[in-house]
Amino acid sequence: MSKFPKAIAMTAVALALAVPAAAEKYNLGRLALPEEVAAWNLDVAPDGTGLPEGSGDVLVGEEVFAEKCAVCHGDFAEGVGNWPKLAGGQDTLDHDDPLKTVGSYWPYLSTTWDYVNRSMPFGDAQSLTPDEVYAIVAYILYSNDLVEDDFVLSKASFADVQLPNADGFILDDRETSEAHFWTAKPCMENCKDNVEITMRARVLDVTPEEAVTAAQAVTQEPSAEASTEVETQPKVEPPVAEVVTALDPELVAKGEKTFRKCKACHQIGEGAKSKTGPILNGIIGAPAARVEGFRYSKAMKAAGEDGLVWDEAELAAFLAKPKKYMKGTKMAFSGLRKEAEIEAIIAYLKAATTE
Repeated sequence: MSKFPKAIAMTAVALALAVPAAAEKYNLGRLALPEEVAAWNLDVAPDGTGLPEGSGDVLVGEEVFAEKCAVCHGDFAEGVGNWPKLAGGQDTLDHDDPLKTVGSYWPYLSTTWDYVNRSMPFGDAQSLTPDEVYAIVAYILYSNDLVEDDFVLSKASFADVQLPNADGFILDDRETSEAHFWTAKPCMENCKDNVEITMRARVLDVTPEEAVTAAQAVTQEPSAEASTEVETQPKVEPPVAEVVTALDPELVAKGEKTFRKCKACHQIGEGAKSKTGPILNGIIGAPAARVEGFRYSKAMKAAGEDGLVWDEAELAAFLAKPKKYMKGTKMAFSGLRKEAEIEAIIAYLKAATTE
């Protein structure tokens, strides 16, 4: 994240303090007025110092985010194209290619608020009101599973939010710990006993995949013996009667709340229509890619043709990590991290189509 705005503010303050001396010596300039300094001094400290009055909740933030942020960052803060992802990446910081987001990497919420307030939306910076900034930041927290959907962010509640990586940074002590690098006489020859490779370009995603070998590229012709084999139909087992159990109303209500993460793309219930994603009426126990007229991905069509049925276990696995479960899916949502949310949303999907 850029530190230039803060640097500009500090420079402005430094110049303002230096003006009296310059005026006395060169008879130039004047002391900056308090309101002039305040116009530049916009940064917000980790403890919330510098925050304006205001508040915003997750649901309002979802609406503002969809209108002013989603075109670049996606409806679920999952990123569009090469634009940054703002959610996800938990437990990836020790990977070769970590995903650094608000929920996985940033140490202070003030960084998020400050950046949104001064630099966003792209091309229309500083057009957001304080309430809109509070709401957007609340929605980003919700997208990272850090707050519930009824959370309200304000100047008063700001300090209550602790980001997961708050203790993941250390103070910059290079001025003392690395002083020997620039105080000692530099080595000009035979400076290192041996040189080791500590990072490969593939990690940086700049090395092309290995070329397919000629042996791999040769298409194997089916043998005459194989082509003459008689195809047999798989044995169809009789369906097992499903035991119908009553749904927990409290669990269904929680699922309805969780479904707010899905409603930007999916509809369910009477009068539902396919949007970015297909309608979900009757999804439990239904075959994959079964909604007529909806343009599924090739991967989803192939899964349906191969007999994939959305029972509770398969749907739970898909909802947890859609792209890992099915490579090539058009599902943009990164997945539900909490098993309780998956259980609740499946209960809601069952209830909404059986009422």
